[in-house]
Amino acid sequence: MQTITLGKNGLAVPPLCIGTWAWGDKLFWNYGHEYGEQELQAAFNTALDTGVTFFDTAEVYGLGLSEEFLGRFMKQTNQKVQIATKFGPLPWRWHGKSVSEALTASLQRLQVERIELYQVHWPFAFFLSQETLMNTLADEVKRGRIGAVGVSNYSAAQMREAHQILAAKGVPLAVNQVRYSLITRQIEGNGIYQTARDLGVTILAYSPLAQGLLTGKYISSQKPQGARSIDPRFSQDGLNKIAPLLSLLREIGEKYHRTPAQVSLNWLIAQGNVIPIVGVKTAAQVKQNVGALGWQMTADEISALEKITRLWLH
Repeated sequence: MQTITLGKNGLAVPPLCIGTWAWGDKLFWNYGHEYGEQELQAAFNTALDTGVTFFDTAEVYGLGLSEEFLGRFMKQTNQKVQIATKFGPLPWRWHGKSVSEALTASLQRLQVERIELYQVHWPFAFFLSQETLMNTLADEVKRGRIGAVGVSNYSAAQMREAHQILAAKGVPLAVNQVRYSLITRQIEGNGIYQTARDLGVTILAYSPLAQGLLTGKYISSQKPQGARSIDPRFSQDGLNKIAPLLSLLREIGEKYHRTPAQVSLNWLIAQGNVIPIVGVKTAAQVKQNVGALGWQMTADEISALEKITRLWLH
């Protein structure tokens, strides 16, 4: 499988990442009802079988359960698995020691001695300065407990600041994890996308299928349950708005025997320097998402999707 390098000289990973927000999360994803640990184990194994060995988690996902599941599952395989997790700069974390303590806790839950990619989950750090935060992470890279440093939800200016602080310690900024899909293209209009290219920072695209909107399976009579049910994008007006895009996705998909979701993910990968993070709960979802790999659209098809989604640039 082709690989993508994180940052300028970082880890080589598959062009698709498995997101594990739903692994243990009861509040948003209703873990324990329609799926449980057995389904997650099957999803993990299926991902490895297909060559997708890159997983993204966070200490807050499932209140630590997501990391614990990954730790248990990794112990049952000899394959090399690449883990990215995230640190939350919460109000009571106001010095470098608290950053290192959070890292230690994640390492313990994951049952590893080193995390390949450690990301700051959001830019607002309360009482913890960016200098303290980034310098501590750079020190952890030198200690060998972190392979690379990333950020998440950082603006172009915030990304430049983090990059500058880390560079002074000889550590590159590897990634910025942001919301990015065909119908959430704001990073192209607000400078994040171009700044990432300028700095050699890889974009990890979360919610690449817009919470499932780009799968084409939701219609007015069949809407998602839970928190998404009150999302205005799933209203009749919202569904009408994306209907032309879904029609084009189906048209392109028919040519390649692919689904709208697979075409949507393939478009993101075609942008270059972008790795979609696909949230999965089952082996079937892994197989569905992996169908985005191993084929290419024409330049005209990529351009057609770009043009029809320009209203979502801002």
